[in-house]
Amino acid sequence: MKKSKIIYIVLVVVALIFVAQSVFILDETQQAIVTQFGKPVGEPRTSPGVNVVIPFIQKVQFFDKRYLEWDGDRNQVPTKDKKFIFVDTYARWQITDPLQFFIRLRDERSAQSRLDDILDGETRNAIASHDLLDIVRSTNRDPEVTEDFMEELEVLEDIDVGREAIEEIILQKANERTSDLGVRVLDFKFKRMNYVDEVRDRVYDRMVSERNRIADQFRSEGQGEARKIQGDKERDLAQIQSEAVRQAEEIRGRADAEATEIYASAYNKNRQSIDLYKFLRSMEALENSLDENTNLVISSDSELFQYLKDMQ
Repeated sequence: MKKSKIIYIVLVVVALIFVAQSVFILDETQQAIVTQFGKPVGEPRTSPGVNVVIPFIQKVQFFDKRYLEWDGDRNQVPTKDKKFIFVDTYARWQITDPLQFFIRLRDERSAQSRLDDILDGETRNAIASHDLLDIVRSTNRDPEVTEDFMEELEVLEDIDVGREAIEEIILQKANERTSDLGVRVLDFKFKRMNYVDEVRDRVYDRMVSERNRIADQFRSEGQGEARKIQGDKERDLAQIQSEAVRQAEEIRGRADAEATEIYASAYNKNRQSIDLYKFLRSMEALENSLDENTNLVISSDSELFQYLKDMQ
């Protein structure tokens, strides 16, 4: 009894191993090929579900069905107009024919290495065949400017191809070279482009010089406008001061005339009072100094004689 039970258990284990070796499950993110003694047999398995193989003889090679990433190295590349720039690129690719992919490349690591050669080479060829202006710009758009910099704006040169068209050329050339590899490059883009250090320093110096030139021009125009405003201010100030002096003299003249008139009127009134006062004082003096026994001898030019003469 015990021996038969052991045999039964052994048979079950063998059956499980047999099933495990003969059945595999393919999910929606995977595709696979079946190899027999290292050589592929049958059609690629691309539909998700349960698949059967001959156990211990056939093996399964799985490949990703999703979009895969390729990130290029940062390389120094000369343009057609002899400008040295650093170019950093990236792409997306997909395994479209797992059987051909296995025959030519075997695995994703080999595919990445092969894409390095293809995409980097096509990138160098494309950049070396076009001017820098075509690489950094996509359209012949008119730049947006403000009124302050309208006069200083340099007219942008027209481009013949453009950045997006160059990316499309690289993508097309790369797919032509990968057509027999079982892969397809879905998208290719320039991640970043920049001048090499020496060229970038010269470009920055030229940009600084250009901005300084524009700043000096604005500063010169501002100084000229300031001097004009200062001259207008001094002219207006002199005119205002001259007008103020004229009005002050007119007011002072009228005031002097009114004061003179007031002085004259007051003087005429005071003179009558003074004459009356002098007359009364003279009469008092005569009354106090003369009596009926006194003889008075006066000259004809004395004030007393004048009063007596006026009384007559």
